[in-house]
Amino acid sequence: MTDLVEKFLEELDHESKQSPERLEILRRLVMRVIELAELDSDTSDLRIASTALNELLEASQLFAAWKERPKLTVFGSARTRNDSPLYEMARLFSAEMARRGWMTVSGAGPGIMEASSKGAGKEWTLGINIELPFEHGANEFIDVDQMHVAMKFFFTRKVAMTRSSHGFVAFPGGVGTMDELFEVLTLVHTGKSDPAPIVLVDQPGGTFWTRWLDFIEECVIADGYLDDVDKRLFVLCTTVEDAIGEVERFYRNYRGFSMDSGRARVKVHHLPNAEQLEQLERRYARFSSDDGFRIENDDEFSFTFDGRNYVSLRMLIDDVNGWPG
Repeated sequence: MTDLVEKFLEELDHESKQSPERLEILRRLVMRVIELAELDSDTSDLRIASTALNELLEASQLFAAWKERPKLTVFGSARTRNDSPLYEMARLFSAEMARRGWMTVSGAGPGIMEASSKGAGKEWTLGINIELPFEHGANEFIDVDQMHVAMKFFFTRKVAMTRSSHGFVAFPGGVGTMDELFEVLTLVHTGKSDPAPIVLVDQPGGTFWTRWLDFIEECVIADGYLDDVDKRLFVLCTTVEDAIGEVERFYRNYRGFSMDSGRARVKVHHLPNAEQLEQLERRYARFSSDDGFRIENDDEFSFTFDGRNYVSLRMLIDDVNGWPG
């Protein structure tokens, strides 16, 4: 079987030249599929793998056409009525972000998903629908031909809704919204996704997120499952203006993050001056080992990073965004 796989890869490389890295990824992928097919006598696991891969590829094709536009994923209840203040807030938020050049990534269903799609408009909304027995199709504000994919699995849908987004906004919702929010918090907290703003929005006077925060503080943090500083990863807002401000503040100076040989590289609009660099050295001593903080080029500085302190990284980004432009 290995010889057949190698022959296939040689033919593929001959027809369309592939990089060594790509060929190795394809080799592993094909071999794993063959192994699964040999083990799975009734094809049930093979069908799951095939469906999941197909859904991820469809999402990648959809997002590839819009990779130059920044994107915000909006979560929230499918049960929110269109006469609710939350519905109108979601609509206004996505409308204003579209005006600022941001696309909305929506679950494509009713409620908050519909409101955000309606606000952004068909040309600025990417719909990632889930196939459920009690919900069928996308809402009327989704371009189902050009800007939409439907998925069978929640886990592939969450990958699609989070992987390419530069920020996340959650309105009140049920278990689906909680699942999506905790997924995002986990990804950012563990560094499985790049740093991004996470904004929890409620109506003025609303208590949904404050009561949720009570649970986080009184149970999760109090019992030692999280540290109090971990709350720096998200912000609660009760107006559309504040929610927009939080997203824009996160990218006021900060532009992006990458890792290179054990060093974090932070891309910015304005590099730190000598005094600001010294302040970072003092405040984030854990990042100051080896070569410490240093300027890399005209829009990037770096520091030692072990891939563990992502809350401290978020705090550093907040400091970077506070520098005068």
